[in-house]
Amino acid sequence: MEQDRMQDKSAHDKALMREYGSATVVSMASNYIMDREEAFTHTYRTYVRLREQGRMELRFWFSNAVDSTWDRGEVAKGGQPGGNWLIEAAFVADGGTERNGEVSGPSQVSVTFGGSLTRLVRPGETFWSDPVEIDLPQGHDLAFTWTIASGSGRSVPYNTEQMLVTAYNTPGKHADEPEGDLFVPSENLLVMPAWIGYKKQTGLRMVFFGDSITQGVRTAKDGYEYWVARIAEGLGADYNVWNLGSGWARAYDAAADGAWLHKAKQGEQVLIALGVNDLDIGERSAEELLQDLTDIVSILKANNNEVEIILFTVPPFNFSGNREQEWRKVNEALRTAPPAGVSRVFDLAAVLSQPTPQEHRVRPEFMSPGDDPHPNGLAGKAVAEAFLQWYERKL
Repeated sequence: MEQDRMQDKSAHDKALMREYGSATVVSMASNYIMDREEAFTHTYRTYVRLREQGRMELRFWFSNAVDSTWDRGEVAKGGQPGGNWLIEAAFVADGGTERNGEVSGPSQVSVTFGGSLTRLVRPGETFWSDPVEIDLPQGHDLAFTWTIASGSGRSVPYNTEQMLVTAYNTPGKHADEPEGDLFVPSENLLVMPAWIGYKKQTGLRMVFFGDSITQGVRTAKDGYEYWVARIAEGLGADYNVWNLGSGWARAYDAAADGAWLHKAKQGEQVLIALGVNDLDIGERSAEELLQDLTDIVSILKANNNEVEIILFTVPPFNFSGNREQEWRKVNEALRTAPPAGVSRVFDLAAVLSQPTPQEHRVRPEFMSPGDDPHPNGLAGKAVAEAFLQWYERKL
């Protein structure tokens, strides 16, 4: 009975995601969870650039579960359900161009849930908002503001990586207030729905499924310089692009077939870029990582045999010693004998790597400040250009 209910819900999700296109390239995957000693009520306001502006109908999808493991999993593990919490109020508004904590008061519109202004959220559940209409001027951000209340303990999943968009927060119930006086800037705290959709008949539903490198970590805040954003821009708004990059994620999070992979199952084309964290903090061998990737492909194909799966080689991350050797083994296998069911392999590592024999190291011009091997905005441009040339040759 429970399996039938989950299948019905998955079919409902797919039906709505065919009716609505992904409205932004910002990843809202969750890799952490709120754990408070006392009950709280808090308001969060986030500014997001949508792929198109004008008058549009929006709809929000929520998933009350952690997508991927953070660090060694002491606090948050992939597939872990969120707790019980309450959406006390939610609004969308014209966020303007300043991102200063304020929104245009006349543009504020309530987001409702089955006609209600509030929504009690249960552990592990997914649900939709009602449709909401807004007229967003060209070049303006969408502002999403909501107030969440919870008792003590674990409650709301969220993303704790470096902020790629501007967000603010404040204690108390202030979602309906256009002024920004009470709000303070958020750091490592992206508290958002799992997906923002806008009513649009789009073409191919593409899901970019990876870790912080896919998410775009270390690129400029509000810059949309990471390669998923640049690829989406190059393809145009008729391509439905959902970024599911999640900081510190690993392939074995996805192979467990939990909340994160459920999201990827909505794609008609799934582009997988995983492996750095498996080899690094996950301490997986090449054989273990390849098996996890094989399992992911198998699960996706079992869900929809028509899905097209594109694997990326594992990008360089300045590994040394045994980890370097495992990295080389994995990429050799992906280039020569990828898992059954994979349609194509894009050689991401070849774009980012130094020349042989230092191909396990990131090109210096592509590294983030502080000798951080996360690809920077220049790397995002290079990857996007190489990918688009490669991708369009295969169309």
